[in-house]
Parts: sequence; structure tokens; C-alpha cells
Amino acid sequence: MALPATPHSPGRLVVVQPLKRKRCARCHRGPLSLLMLEDGAPRCLDCADLGHLVFLPRGDTALTRRAREESTLSAVVVRFNRRRSRYERQGVLVEEAALARAEVRCLADAEARRRRRARDARRRAAEDERFVAAFAAEILRLFPGCPADRARAIAAHASVRGSGRVGRSAAGRALTEGAVISAVVAGVRHVDTPYDQLLMRGVPWHEARRRIAPAVEGVLRGWQETEEEAEEAAAG
Repeated sequence: MALPATPHSPGRLVVVQPLKRKRCARCHRGPLSLLMLEDGAPRCLDCADLGHLVFLPRGDTALTRRAREESTLSAVVVRFNRRRSRYERQGVLVEEAALARAEVRCLADAEARRRRRARDARRRAAEDERFVAAFAAEILRLFPGCPADRARAIAAHASVRGSGRVGRSAAGRALTEGAVISAVVAGVRHVDTPYDQLLMRGVPWHEARRRIAPAVEGVLRGWQETEEEAEEAAAG
């Protein structure tokens, strides 16, 4: 099977970590742990004139940036993620001397960068706390009968950084009514219905959602009433 097309990266060389065993189409060496594609054919790094570069895995942003600044020649290393159907960056190839110089630069200001990361973490935590409070307040505005602790739990779950949940979407960050309701529905689905148990029994998600829809609607209707309205309905 041919390798999927590599991502377009203007001004940058792209090297691939293959998922399958590949041999160089020029020198026939292999299997290759890293390769370049030339007209769809795999080339080993030596045949691509990149064999003198060293691999720097992703993870240290400052070291990666500085190593690329110091290196006359560099390449982005990617690997195909089948589940997401896309190439994802794994690191970079840089000159060994450039990496050594970058490491010296990073050691020189490591403490300053550590303090900056700590400040940034505190700032993000404060921003997240304010956003969760605003999200919970919007839940209570739309569903005044929702317990305050549940509203906060739903808001916190929906807005975890990097989760991809509705609270991190553009609509969620804008606290649109649709996004807030979606977060509440998801919270009710998992906590107040047997939805998770149905999934564990092998019921398809769309069928499981159909089965628990009345229960979700019942909880939402109850939460749309204030305590006073609920008491009046019960008395009546």
C-alpha cells in the first residue's frame, strides 16, 4: 500500500516515520526507521543527504525552536495516525552541533523559563476558574432547578483544556445557549441515565441515546423549574 500524501509544509523538509517496513528505492537498504518521499518513492536519509542529522523528539518547545534556529539544515519528522487519518509531528532532525548549542542556551536560562511556565500555569488556572464559574452561572440561568454543585461539575467537565469538549469550542467559549445545553445534556446522559451501562452491553450509541432520551428530557424539564415552581406543581 502506498504511503498517504505527506502534509504540505512550505519551506520545510518533511521526513516520515513509516508504519510499515520500507526499503530505500535507491540503495535498497532497510527496513527504514525514517525516510523521505521523492515522487512517492521512499528514500533513506543517506540517499536524501540528511544522514548526518540527529533526531530531537517533540516535547521541549524551547529546545526544538533553538535547535532549528542554530541548524543550517533541518527537517520535520511526522508519523501517520490511522485513527485520526492525518500525519502528526514527532520531532525534528537537526545538525548535532546545532543541538549542542541549543542545549547550552536552554541551560543558561532554564530557571527563568521555569518561573515563566509557573506564572503561565497560575494565569491559566485563574482563567479556567473564572470560565467555569461563568459557565455554571449560565447553566443555572437556563436550568434554575439544577443543583449548584451539579452545574459546577458539568461546567468543569465540559471546559477541561485540551479535552475537545463543548466548553472548549468557540461556541462554548462564547457561552452560547446551544453549547451550554449540549454540556448539560451530556452530563445528564452519563450521570442520571443507564447510558453508560447500555454502551458497555454493546448497544450502539445512537440506539442507547434513543432509549434514554425520555429520561434526559425528564431531568431537563425538572431543572427548568425553580424550586418555588416545583413546589407549586407538587401542591397543585
